[in-house]
Amino acid sequence: MNWIATTTSCLEIALLFYVATIDIATRLIRNEICLALAFLGIAGQLAGPMQVGQSLIVAAILFLVLFVVYQRGMIGGGDVKLLVALAIGLPLTGVIELLTVTALAGGALAAVHLMMRRLPYPRLAPAGSSLVRRVYAVERWRHLRHAPLPYGVAIACGGIWTLNKGFF
Repeated sequence: MNWIATTTSCLEIALLFYVATIDIATRLIRNEICLALAFLGIAGQLAGPMQVGQSLIVAAILFLVLFVVYQRGMIGGGDVKLLVALAIGLPLTGVIELLTVTALAGGALAAVHLMMRRLPYPRLAPAGSSLVRRVYAVERWRHLRHAPLPYGVAIACGGIWTLNKGFF
């Protein structure tokens, strides 16, 4: 792995950690982050121009498939943007790995959310409460209102796993 690919992968991983925390807090995935991930993906592949072309074709196909899923209300628009932005920097095998790990992480995330629904409703977390208690109180409140899962967390896990494979 050359130094450009290593640097871009490290920056992408840092952005994915940021995406996961912001998605938990706001359930929004910012356009600027997705654009940055896409540009970093392309920059990491500049050594092989054929890889960039293949990656863009795979990302375009993934976008078309995910757009249909989005139109049916089964996935959020931010999740589509994030998955396609990550796919731009990956070969076909990397995209398959990204989708597989994302699905597994999404299943684990759904299981955690289902378990949280069985837990008692907490009182509001007072000022000075631990981060875990505050997140739990907010997530439990969101469950009662049938808020969507922060699936950006699962996508970030899939992206970190896939990008991290090049380091080991």
